[in-house]
Amino acid sequence: MKNLLALILILLTSHSFSQDYKSDFGKYFQEKDIIKQNETLLKWEQARPNDAELFTSYFNYYFQKSKREILSLTKKEPEGEALILKDSINQTEGYLGSTINYGDTDLKNAFAKIDKGISLYPDRLDMRFGKIYALGKVEDWANFTSEIIKAVNYSATNQNNWTWTNNIKKDDGKKFFLASLQSYQVQIYDTENDNLLPNMREIALTILKYYPESVESLSNLSVTYFLWGEFDKGLDALFKAEKINPKDSIVLSNIANGYKQTGNKAKAIEYYEKTIQFGDEEIKTFARNQITELKK
Repeated sequence: MKNLLALILILLTSHSFSQDYKSDFGKYFQEKDIIKQNETLLKWEQARPNDAELFTSYFNYYFQKSKREILSLTKKEPEGEALILKDSINQTEGYLGSTINYGDTDLKNAFAKIDKGISLYPDRLDMRFGKIYALGKVEDWANFTSEIIKAVNYSATNQNNWTWTNNIKKDDGKKFFLASLQSYQVQIYDTENDNLLPNMREIALTILKYYPESVESLSNLSVTYFLWGEFDKGLDALFKAEKINPKDSIVLSNIANGYKQTGNKAKAIEYYEKTIQFGDEEIKTFARNQITELKK
């Protein structure tokens, strides 16, 4: 009995130390005290080298440390605050603002730490998503895509039994996982870089391999075909989505657009009318305007 009590006390004390390290690191991270962050991480690593929260903290430390803010003059409006430069007739000539670059060494260290964390705790979705987020920020779209696909493949192994910070089980893991993947697909689309359409397609096809009823992925797949002028293939993907959810106004509107692009006005109008039946006010207005245009 004494031995059991001693073991319980050791475990509780160890957990308490882990929480103290995490709390201290969080405090110094908010204060942007790099020296104290590093000191805490080194003590933490010596005491509990395989603590899951240690890897996420190391990742945050190195990723934040890798950021380099540079003042630059650009034609495109940068994110955040910027000084607008006007010419003699008050036309915008450019912007003076800060851009963020990332130092290679610290970035490599960040990825090395989170990779080790993922290898030890493959169910920790926050680790996987943290890495994907960082890859998106540095616009490494090849590895961004690769990491998403790894996560999708692994979801078939762990059946979406994901955990999050402090190894707490994520409720409704499948729904959360797929919704997050959709936000990453939108992130690629929002780059407006047609060279990344194969990335979108690869992700969509991988998701559909395991989740064939993912309407969002079928829609994403159709977008990659439409933007390359392959309307028949795009419509085929959307017809599958329509069978799964015949009341999805986005799918119906996209089908209408596909028919419009191929010159089939009658079918386009038919599907815009379906869109009006099931869509919200914004999409209803859009569909009505499209019908008016098609009937001219």
